[in-house]
Amino acid sequence: MMKYDFTSIMERKGMDAIAVDNVGKHMWGNEPQPPEDGFDFVPMWVADMNFPTCPAVTEAIIKRAKHPAFGYFTPREEYFDATIRWQEEHHKAAGLTKEAIGYENGVHGCVTSAVQVLSQPGDCILLHRPFYLGFSEDIETIGRKSIYSDLKKDEDGIYRMDFEDMDAKIKKYRIHLVIFCSPHNPTGRVWERWELEKAMEIFEKNKCYVISDEIWADLTFSGHQHIPTQMVNEWARQHTIAAYAPSKTFNLAGMIGSYHIIYNPYLRDRIRTYGENTHYNSQNVLSMHAQIGAYSPQGYEWVEELRQVLEKNCRYACEFINQEIYGVDVTMPQGTYMIFLDCTEYCRETGKTLDDVINAGWDVGIGWQDGRHFGGNCHIRMNLALPLSQIEKVCMLMSEHVF
Repeated sequence: MMKYDFTSIMERKGMDAIAVDNVGKHMWGNEPQPPEDGFDFVPMWVADMNFPTCPAVTEAIIKRAKHPAFGYFTPREEYFDATIRWQEEHHKAAGLTKEAIGYENGVHGCVTSAVQVLSQPGDCILLHRPFYLGFSEDIETIGRKSIYSDLKKDEDGIYRMDFEDMDAKIKKYRIHLVIFCSPHNPTGRVWERWELEKAMEIFEKNKCYVISDEIWADLTFSGHQHIPTQMVNEWARQHTIAAYAPSKTFNLAGMIGSYHIIYNPYLRDRIRTYGENTHYNSQNVLSMHAQIGAYSPQGYEWVEELRQVLEKNCRYACEFINQEIYGVDVTMPQGTYMIFLDCTEYCRETGKTLDDVINAGWDVGIGWQDGRHFGGNCHIRMNLALPLSQIEKVCMLMSEHVF
């Protein structure tokens, strides 16, 4: 029996949630349309959770907020101690020190700082496709160019890196900077050690620095263990900027509190100086306390329950879609809470377009997301971090009204 509540449907409307309050508003340009009369909207497009956060988080925030002064501050030792302990116990990170940890105003802030420091306008940067759309936007809005190496499904339907293509693209476009997503969003791959070793071998041979987005690291499923990119070998440790956050794990994106881990002193100084000189990168005292609460003993316990819930949700949805929805294929993720539906065969057989499918889902309240924004030609991205009863409802809506 679960100790924490992952079954209640949390009302988020009017509580500053893009996932529900921005439906139909076109702020980002890819928001779902409101459903037709008689259908309730189920938010499955923004990558945050429809679960209340761990009680230790809210308790830590409330405790600090009761003190009526919020002036200038420096991070507590408790912040660094909790972060080091979390990395050591969850991800077997060895030799992590306070000096290697630096605050970031979101993973995007870390990525853009590193891109500015390690490349020049006009440079090409390698990403895998499917990709997280935010990173391609980060690159191109500051004058760089995204070069994609497609992930390929093996005979078991598992997404794999195409090492030959990666090496060829890096050489062809004279690439010296890579954005690496581990675990991978949106496919949910948790890379095996041999895969990481092979990737790092290619990057080292081609003299590439690596920006490793590891924001999903805590959310892996049974039989799969996240391996920090920096722990692969000494070269990776010295040439990788890793970005982490409690935001995906604890539903804290609105608190704005991420951090980098950079072991190489030269890289660390360059990236920190860039952030400081642009004056964008200042920690919020409440986000610091939120992270301390998250990385507490209760947080460890809560995350273990959350991982079970997310794995069950993903398994239910993937089995239903693969068994009951003709022409739609989805691979069971190994982590994260996102799935990536391939509608290619369905659209080819029925003559419907992906827009037809997406809009049919929106009409009945399925708030999914156009996968073309993530490099999927005929794909849909779905967030399954919500009560199982909602996923069961969506699956029936898909079967009865969409496909």
